[in-house]
Amino acid sequence: MIWRIALLLLVAWALGFAFFLMSLGKPLDNRKTDAIVVLTGGSGRIDRGLAVLGKGDAKRMLVSGVDPDVRPVELAVQFKIDRRLMACCIDLGWQAVDTRSNADETAKWVQRHGYKSVRLVTTDWHMPRARMELANAIGGDVEVIGDGVRSGANSPGWGVLLREYHKYLVRRIALWTHAG
Repeated sequence: MIWRIALLLLVAWALGFAFFLMSLGKPLDNRKTDAIVVLTGGSGRIDRGLAVLGKGDAKRMLVSGVDPDVRPVELAVQFKIDRRLMACCIDLGWQAVDTRSNADETAKWVQRHGYKSVRLVTTDWHMPRARMELANAIGGDVEVIGDGVRSGANSPGWGVLLREYHKYLVRRIALWTHAG
């Protein structure tokens, strides 16, 4: 009996991992949203957000999880952002230090601006958990649309994917049980 339960748990875990791999974020094209939120921590994320903002597919962008020592002018110089675009349409969030606090910071920003749709830009392997956290923090009134930045040459290894899957599982269970 114990072997059957263990086998059932193993099969459930493996199927869950397969579904997790299928839910990795993919680039989103030709979709307008009210706003963009970019989670810092991976290459290509800010560039992707700026490209979408530049195309006019959103009104405003939040870069969440910015190091407290980074000033707007430094970010503008590093990413070659026009001063007017930086002043009108890009906000920096300095409070977030992890995915959960990114979601909390973004939820406050979305509520303050009254947005109804948000494009979430993060690395493909990070998308399932980041989207789940953001959707939970924002609530059901705002549509969260994932725009995954491909890992590219830096494709995550199995270790990264398994670690992220386990983080996802822990947070999913915590949210289901209202434990956090």
